[in-house]
Parts: sequence; structure tokens; C-alpha cells
Amino acid sequence: MKRNNVLLTAVAAASVLLLTACGAANGKTSAGGDAETFKPKGNVTMVVPFGAGGGSDMSGRSIAAGLEAVAPGLKINTENRDGGSGAVGYSYFLSKTGNPNYLLPSETALLALPLNTKVGFDYTKFTPIMKVGDDFTLAVVPTGSPWKTCADAVNASKAGRVIAGVSGATSLDNVVFTLTEQATGAKFDRVPFESGEELLAALLGNQIQVASLNPGEVVEQLKAGKLKALCAFAEKRYEYPELKDIPTAKEQGVDVAYAQFRGLIAPGGISDGARTFWIDASKKFVESDKAKQYIASNYLQPNALFGDDFTTYLNENNDMLSKALGK
Repeated sequence: MKRNNVLLTAVAAASVLLLTACGAANGKTSAGGDAETFKPKGNVTMVVPFGAGGGSDMSGRSIAAGLEAVAPGLKINTENRDGGSGAVGYSYFLSKTGNPNYLLPSETALLALPLNTKVGFDYTKFTPIMKVGDDFTLAVVPTGSPWKTCADAVNASKAGRVIAGVSGATSLDNVVFTLTEQATGAKFDRVPFESGEELLAALLGNQIQVASLNPGEVVEQLKAGKLKALCAFAEKRYEYPELKDIPTAKEQGVDVAYAQFRGLIAPGGISDGARTFWIDASKKFVESDKAKQYIASNYLQPNALFGDDFTTYLNENNDMLSKALGK
């Protein structure tokens, strides 16, 4: 009997070794799938769905450089595919389903675009990798504008035509103006631009009267006295020295606060190993000096989420945005 037990134990051990060897040969293990063996083959492309110079462009280039720094041998090329308020870039990215060598710096348009426009995708078609932080906006006007507060702009829109520029019909700034209209009864005549850079040029050239832009896009113009900030559409004032004196819209009686997330997605249909690789690399990036520099230089509120937690955030944010836009 003892001999039989020993024989059975030996057979069982051999079976385990054989199964383990087979799994290793296939690049998969029960503990981590093919995560341990996956690495991008060749160069990776960061697809920015908006034009150069805007917040999404800065986000994409900063994340690309940061990932290269924490993942030796990784090379990421940044490619702008703007048009259609982000639809061109996101549609192109959709065509890369299953290809782990593509990334996209995601933001509010990922949710707002499918809610406002008939496109062939929504956020569930992609693979959420990382949320870096929250990016609120400032209501800004040319220095010569008579308005001093967001309430002044709201009241002016009730009395006559106010031209507001937005960087795309599905952008955060357009959402903020919509929420402001719903909260106050204001009405803004909106002109869409393909990038924050084009919008900023129009504002500086007095082609529009007001815009809602991310701090990183306008802080230099504020410092130079070329623009002035009416309010911040944030829950509380910024702690950054350059922005701490700007009151929130809520302080001025305009009950609006909404943040644009800055994140990273991969195409849908990629392997578990590829997903894990990008999440692990993103976690290293968030802890790096490059990430801290990006957050500080663009005046973000750090609030990192990864993988499933980022997916949960997108689900909740999509529901909230859908209700706010009446979709």
C-alpha cells in the first residue's frame, strides 16, 4: 500500500510538472497569463485625436515620454489625427482593435462624443489603462473685456449675444458651457475649433468673447496680462500659486464644477498580457518624476486610477454626463 501511495504521488508530481511546462511553452501561466512574456514589438504609436498644442496633445506627448522612461527599450511615436471634434482620431483608433502597439490619451470626448454624435463606438469598445488626474477649466476673456466674473458673462448672455469658443462640440469646455446654461438660464453662441491652440488664438485675436480652457493652456497668457480669468469651474480653488486667487464659479453664484479626466486607453480586444503590461508601466509612470512634472506643469489635480478602477470611473462618469446632457 505504501508503495502504491508513493507511485501515485510521483505520477501526480510529474503531471503537474508536465502541465507547467506546457503552459510555459505557450507563454501562459495560471498566475499571470502571458503578462510576463508580453512586450510591444517595434514602435508604439500614441494617437492624439486633437490638434497640436492643446491639452490632449500635451497629455499624449508627456505620457509617451514618461512610459519610455520607465520601460527600457520602449519607443512611442506621437501622431495627431484631429478632426470631427475627436471623431477622426477615435475612429482611427477603433480600427486598431486587437493591436497592443497603439495607445490614445483619453479625455472627456471619449464619453461625450458618442452621447452627442452618431459614431461607430463608445468607451466600452476600448481598453481602459490609466487615469492620471483631473483637469478643470477656467473661464477666460481678453484683458479688455468689461466682465470681471463668470456671473457677468452669464448676465451678458441673457441680455444679448455672447460668442463662446469651444475646442470641439464634445469637449469639456462645451460641456461646461452646457452645464452653465442649464444652471443659470444663460445662452452662449458657440463656435467650435479643432484644438485648444486654435481656440486660444481666436480669443487673443478677439474673434470670440469667452472661452473655457485648461489652466495649462492659458497660464502664460494670464501671467503676461493678455488674458484674464473670470472663474474656475472647480469644486475648490487651486492651490497652485499662479491660480490660487481665481474664485470658483460657485463662489460667484454659478453652481457648476466639472473636471475633464486625463487618461490612457489601449484598443479593445488586446490580450490580458498586453493589458497588464500597459497597466504596470502606467503605475511606474505615475510614480515617476516625469508624471509629477506633467501634473504640476499642467495644473492637474492628481487622482490616479488603473484598469478595473478606471473602468468603474468611466461607467459612473458616463452616467452622470448622460444625465447632464439629457441623453
